[in-house]
Amino acid sequence: MFGIGPLELVVIAIVAVLVFGPDRLPEFARTAGRLLRQVRQMVTNAQNDLRNELGPEFADLELQDLNPRNFVRKHLLEGSDEYDDDKPVSTPDFSDAPQRLPAGQRAPFDPEST
Repeated sequence: MFGIGPLELVVIAIVAVLVFGPDRLPEFARTAGRLLRQVRQMVTNAQNDLRNELGPEFADLELQDLNPRNFVRKHLLEGSDEYDDDKPVSTPDFSDAPQRLPAGQRAPFDPEST
């Protein structure tokens, strides 16, 4: 949970008892729980509002999808094998490309190719 181990959690609890006192600690815990519940409710409402504004094609929108890389991968490239991260990138075949000329030598001009 948040990268906090059991020993750190015990230390935080002891410091909280010392700072707030045993009589005010339950009230502080209730207030913190209420605040956390309100923040979660605000995030849920914001996410639902965003889904409603974007329309039915984004009904499965998650906050992680707002990362531009995830957004493009999920909504624009969905079902495309061309941009698969697991697929190796192919290199183009330049075997039929003209070869370089030695230094100082010029290619003959072909007026029909222009």
